[in-house]
Amino acid sequence: MLKPLTTTLCSSCSGSGVRIHHVYFTKQCDLIRSYEGSRFTKTSKGSLHFNSDEQTFSRIGRLKTRCQHQQHVFPNNIAHISADGTHQDQNDVSKATLIWRAIKLPIYSVALVPLTVGGAVAYLQTGLFSARRYMTLLASSVLIITWLNLSNDVYDFDTGADKNKKESVVNLVGSRSGPLIAAYSSLALGFVGLTWASADARNMRSLLLLGCAIFCGYVYQCPPFRLSYQGLGEPLCFAAFGPFATTAFYLLLGSTREIIFLPLTHTVLSASVLVGLTTTLILFCSHFHQVEEDIAVGKMSPLVKMGTERGSMVVKGAVLTLYSLLFGLGLCKALPLTCIVLCALTLPIGKLVVNFVEENHKDKGMIFMAKYYCVRLHALFGAAMTAGLVSARILVK
Repeated sequence: MLKPLTTTLCSSCSGSGVRIHHVYFTKQCDLIRSYEGSRFTKTSKGSLHFNSDEQTFSRIGRLKTRCQHQQHVFPNNIAHISADGTHQDQNDVSKATLIWRAIKLPIYSVALVPLTVGGAVAYLQTGLFSARRYMTLLASSVLIITWLNLSNDVYDFDTGADKNKKESVVNLVGSRSGPLIAAYSSLALGFVGLTWASADARNMRSLLLLGCAIFCGYVYQCPPFRLSYQGLGEPLCFAAFGPFATTAFYLLLGSTREIIFLPLTHTVLSASVLVGLTTTLILFCSHFHQVEEDIAVGKMSPLVKMGTERGSMVVKGAVLTLYSLLFGLGLCKALPLTCIVLCALTLPIGKLVVNFVEENHKDKGMIFMAKYYCVRLHALFGAAMTAGLVSARILVK
């Protein structure tokens, strides 16, 4: 990787008198490796010395290139090469970027999609929609997801999983108690909102389902359970956001004082399975960039068990399963034709997820973005399904 970089630097400034200055720092331990038939030495603090027959290449903290008419400066933190040769993120990430990552705003689509899809199925079934109840449920769902995010940061900090995670809320604020209090305050307020909506709809079945979804979130990350450390996070995520949450929102948004008992149809069950799949894919892909950290604290995530290469194959299989189920459910008429047509339009983003993971699963710096591509698939697929369900009702009229 460094040899082509040095060659490029020299060729780009050919004829203009390139001078490359190296600032060396040395250490005690040597590690001998091979790189395209060449032999190089790695010292324990991180400087790499490439020894070949032609010339010596050194990777150091600061590399400065000066040409005749301009000067290119490569800061000492532009890249880090770890002991296994992988490229990692920049060390100096801006505070604004860290705060944005800590907020995890795109991840809140997991609150929006089950609610919106469940409401769309209810509209298809009854032709009714309560904007007031929808907004109450949306606010409550956001509070529940806030609890999940904050408490996850706190408990991962306790186990050491987030020790080097700069965007962890605990690391940013420098306190464990503050985020924990905010987390459980959000949970309490969110549950109050869900309870009010259930009482307003006179449907306690929905509250039971939502309680099951919250329980899945609790045993996923909170002591003494921490089932995510046993590799059970994905099944819990599927159940919580798929069959439990999506079905509960369908019952809440379809029930009125006149319609108390709303049947569980093939449509809502099918939609909940698809929502559960896209949500679980986000969680699965969030493990790719932190395999080493998970191993260090004994967190047996699926990627720790199977490795990133096999994990990329699982992602491909999951996307194929998603669209196979979509077309299969369409043929069985469990989902309306409009859903199949509109959801099929998201195939390019599904292909993008598969290709990105296949090409970058070994690159710790790049694969960090995989979960955000999955968020795009989740949001777009959910929006397409919602539009298809609503369109089916309008076309029937």
